[in-house]
Amino acid sequence: MSAWGERNTHHWDDWTLADLMGAKSGHTVSLVVPARNEAATVGDVVSRVREALVDTVALLDEIVVIDSDSTDDTYDVATDAGAVVHRAAEIRPDLGTVPGKGEAMWKAQFVTTGDLLVFMDADLLDWDTHFVPGLLGPLLTRPEVALVKGFYERPMVSGDAAVPFEGGRVTELVARPLIRLLFPELAGLHQPLAGEWAVRRELFERLSVPTGYAVELAALVDAQRARGVDAIAQVDLGTRAHRHQSLRDLSGMATQILAAALARSGTTTAAGPAAERPPAVSVR
Repeated sequence: MSAWGERNTHHWDDWTLADLMGAKSGHTVSLVVPARNEAATVGDVVSRVREALVDTVALLDEIVVIDSDSTDDTYDVATDAGAVVHRAAEIRPDLGTVPGKGEAMWKAQFVTTGDLLVFMDADLLDWDTHFVPGLLGPLLTRPEVALVKGFYERPMVSGDAAVPFEGGRVTELVARPLIRLLFPELAGLHQPLAGEWAVRRELFERLSVPTGYAVELAALVDAQRARGVDAIAQVDLGTRAHRHQSLRDLSGMATQILAAALARSGTTTAAGPAAERPPAVSVR
């Protein structure tokens, strides 16, 4: 592991909840859950986090779900579970809408109040509420850290069987090789595409955000260039499983990630640059 990795790699239980509550003074925290057609899982994500980290210990100030054009009951399920739910297309309609994960995450800054934003995927199957305090640990205790990525064991789940470390196909076949080749200073990151991450609002507002699935990779590269590699930390969250997508869907995701990485390396492609949302400070 690189010197950077040793210095900026943590484990979720490096801090107790009491430690974090003491360090939270002066901060407000928003949990943001981008979701599209996740009615089967989003309610469990919201209700468990709300019970543990809002009702029992007030580590979070709000839980906000951004619904990106769901055609199922995601909106109603998340509302019933206790989240504040917004439809992405209805947030700042003057800015237009481009459905997708990046859009949902980018628009979250217009409807949240926290100076610290924690992002969590809505399709989690094997997880626990310690994900949230784990991600907040470096932000609350290390002022120089501006962005925190979660990492975890990603099993490949098939029926009742789970093969350890075989999940995360786009991460291992696309994202990590790209980073080693184009952005080697970030090679110590275990899960660059993790949907569980946290960021200071003042940094997130200054990031250009791809409208699709490349937001996580783009945020890392842009944060490193703006603040240096020591502004990025990673936290071992244990194990995380979610529903696996088809190879066809993963191909589209990989294309978006490649486009964002190549654009940031100065490489032009026949398709031209991928659509991105500009930094919000230019439009607020």
